[in-house]
Amino acid sequence: MAERQAHSGPEVLDAGKAEFCRAVLEDLPEWFGIPEAIDNYCAESERCPMYAITVDGAPAGLVTVDRITPDTSEIVVIAVCRRFRNKGFGRALVGCAENHARADGARLLSVKTLGASHPDPHYSETRAMYEALGFLAVEEFSNLWGEGVPALLYVKTL
Repeated sequence: MAERQAHSGPEVLDAGKAEFCRAVLEDLPEWFGIPEAIDNYCAESERCPMYAITVDGAPAGLVTVDRITPDTSEIVVIAVCRRFRNKGFGRALVGCAENHARADGARLLSVKTLGASHPDPHYSETRAMYEALGFLAVEEFSNLWGEGVPALLYVKTL
């Protein structure tokens, strides 16, 4: 019989956000394998509202949200530790981001991810998740994140 794990959240995290973010992102080198990018996400997590999920007291997933225009909030980073993937945590975290954006008066929620013109198979999973949650692909930018790193903008009406 499988041991039941106690999980919390998603809950707003106010303290220790950078450390929590680093613990989750470092568990996912296929998506977050660039140390400087992890440092940037951790710094952003200190500035932005964060929703976090823990399992048995350990970091399991997070989403940070930022208001980027009067009408739009953006998911800055979202991640679920490998062993907790495909358990509904990502859906719950996106739901928190949507609720936060709505409460803040935003009409749209956006997120950027690696574009489909890049062959990375892990990001095809990411794009599939966003599409399953109602996000629409708007545009792929070839140089937003640097040469050879296409950024795909997704948007969802709230």
